[in-house]
Amino acid sequence: MRKRFVARLLALFVLGFALGWIWFHPRVTYYRSLWWSRIYYTIRPPEEQVFLPAESTSAFPTFTPSPTSSRSLFTTPWMTATPSPTSTPVPPTLTPWPLPSRSFLDLPRHEYQRWNNCGPANLSMALAYWGWDGDQMVVARGTKPNSRDKNVTPEDMQRFVEKHTGYRLVWRGGGTLRTLKAFIAAGYPVLVEKGFYAPDVEGWMGHYLTLIGYDDEASAFWSYDSYLGPEQRVDYEVLATRWRDFNYVFLVPYLPYREEEVLALLGPWADARWAWEEALRRAREEAATLEGLEGFFAQFNVGDALTRLERYEDAAVAFDESFRRYAALPREERPWRVLWYHETPYMAYYYTGRYSDVINLANTTLAAMSEPVLEEAYYWRGMAEAALGDFMAARRDFQKALRLNPLMSRAQEALDALPEE
Repeated sequence: MRKRFVARLLALFVLGFALGWIWFHPRVTYYRSLWWSRIYYTIRPPEEQVFLPAESTSAFPTFTPSPTSSRSLFTTPWMTATPSPTSTPVPPTLTPWPLPSRSFLDLPRHEYQRWNNCGPANLSMALAYWGWDGDQMVVARGTKPNSRDKNVTPEDMQRFVEKHTGYRLVWRGGGTLRTLKAFIAAGYPVLVEKGFYAPDVEGWMGHYLTLIGYDDEASAFWSYDSYLGPEQRVDYEVLATRWRDFNYVFLVPYLPYREEEVLALLGPWADARWAWEEALRRAREEAATLEGLEGFFAQFNVGDALTRLERYEDAAVAFDESFRRYAALPREERPWRVLWYHETPYMAYYYTGRYSDVINLANTTLAAMSEPVLEEAYYWRGMAEAALGDFMAARRDFQKALRLNPLMSRAQEALDALPEE
């Protein structure tokens, strides 16, 4: 009798372990999340969640989250003039040099991304070109320990590369197709962040590509796409249109001893401020001429570039206009995931004292998610709550941000700086 009881108990344990393994298997988790999101979005369409900014502008915030302020923490990577502190700035010049009409690189491997792992998978592929032997899961653990995290930013990837790999990475906004081709022709794979419409997912989303070749006669790049597969053709015109969605951001990992060559290839883009001024110039031109979805992204880029240049009042006004354009879009065209990938609107409103807009923007973004897991939204909502003196709510939001991403050191610093309960 006792043996039979032990056997049944063991069988239940094995069955429970097997069911648990199946339930939390990455592929099962992916489909479980996909189906839940479809149910949630059917009940509560995310396209209907529209943020309408207030028209007020008030004084700059009085709450300082830490001795090293959030502003300096966040703007340092953007305003670094060169890829590393030891580099020599390159004079701003646009004098081009001739490029071959076609060039292709041979990457050692392709990786299909796991759930929400687009950034880590692409960074892993690009680093493998230089001899790195890790994979996307190593990158993910160092950038987004929560597998439900929707995005890894260029800042996240730069920190990971320079802290954990021994390589370096430079990223800039306002890039051009010629910039991409120049790096490929010189033997560097390039990552770009762009808009994307996945075959089995509704609506617009962000996506990284690893570019490994181009052909002027075909007017196309070739990429290792972590979602679609290796050696995917991307026409110049198509890439340029969807690349606009992320202000023409590009990322280049490289070996430290090749830094001088990287600086030469960057040309004026070696100066990050020049790059964002160039991005701002182009965004303003495009915002004045484009309409609809493309006009929204162009206007959003104006605010994004102004924020990175620390011109927060101008940026807040630019974002006001971009959100008005968003609200005017047909419901089915609204890119409702856009705040999954951008923090600059929060920064622009926060640093102009528009705390209610920060809170409302975070609430709108989180309400349009089947899984409200954006630590950045909780962080900035907490910052605004703290600035308004609601320290209890701020504490909850900073703690939530840290539960979602324990690597978010600025949330810990802000939490530590709150008054004692």
